[in-house]
Amino acid sequence: MEALTISDVERETRLSRDILRAWERRYGFPAPVRDANGERHYPADQVERLRLMKRLVDQGYRPGELAQLPAEQLAALPPRHPAPASQPAQEDDERTVKQLLTTIKLDPRGLRRAMGQQLARKGLERFVRHVAAPLTRAVGQCWQDGSFEISDEHLYTEETARVLRQTISALPEDRRAPCILLTTLPGEPHILGLLMVEALWALDGAACISLGAETPPADIVRAAAAYEADIVALSFSAASASRQAGAALRQLRQALPATTALWVGGAGIGIHAVIEGVHLLPTLEDGQRALADWRLAQGLRHGGAATRFM
Repeated sequence: MEALTISDVERETRLSRDILRAWERRYGFPAPVRDANGERHYPADQVERLRLMKRLVDQGYRPGELAQLPAEQLAALPPRHPAPASQPAQEDDERTVKQLLTTIKLDPRGLRRAMGQQLARKGLERFVRHVAAPLTRAVGQCWQDGSFEISDEHLYTEETARVLRQTISALPEDRRAPCILLTTLPGEPHILGLLMVEALWALDGAACISLGAETPPADIVRAAAAYEADIVALSFSAASASRQAGAALRQLRQALPATTALWVGGAGIGIHAVIEGVHLLPTLEDGQRALADWRLAQGLRHGGAATRFM
């Protein structure tokens, strides 16, 4: 790959040019070369290190800890989840949620930019857990009480999904165990919760394959076999009202191999009874713990054996 311009690196790594320049000034990395016009160009090996650094910073590392490490050491570092937020950090996150809630109504065209700025500032994990998740609940409440129109809710959903998809696609592909197949059942079109947990699992190095929304159970079973999935993960939103979902989950559990775990999460799982062999994950934190527990049971660390679907 040829050396990339700073605009290309922004797109490839989801690091803003301001952050790239700040790291260059503070830590001596990246160290771009200059062309005849003085424009920065970044060699391929530096771009790869920047991708790895972005993921690790999102997991709670400080860039100063990472700037001098080669790509091999960066790739081997285990996840470091942020410590519980301090009171000022919690208050800052609450202000951010309120500001974004106002932006949805008063400056809809500026919502994507505002969310991207908060994502770059807070890192992916904190953004998902402490901004996107509570903001999604707040938007749902505003729609229920009539202060938001359905168009406001749709705008928020589309822009948040866009931001999360772009960020997930920019994460380095570890392709390591477990391989997790993510989707929803027919009748459940909402995928924000699925994207949020996918972002956190991808940050932790899991190989995530998303089928999007509303996949029939038979197709889920075929895809799980084709990709040799270790886990099938389904999401049910708070708006989920399907009473047939319990039967579909039982059907899916029976059709999947016993060695393939079935995880079900989201605000809507409370409508379903406990089903043998189905692991319920009510919160994002439960999803992160489930991944750690799965690896522990398999004797794997973050850098465990690669999955075989590629």
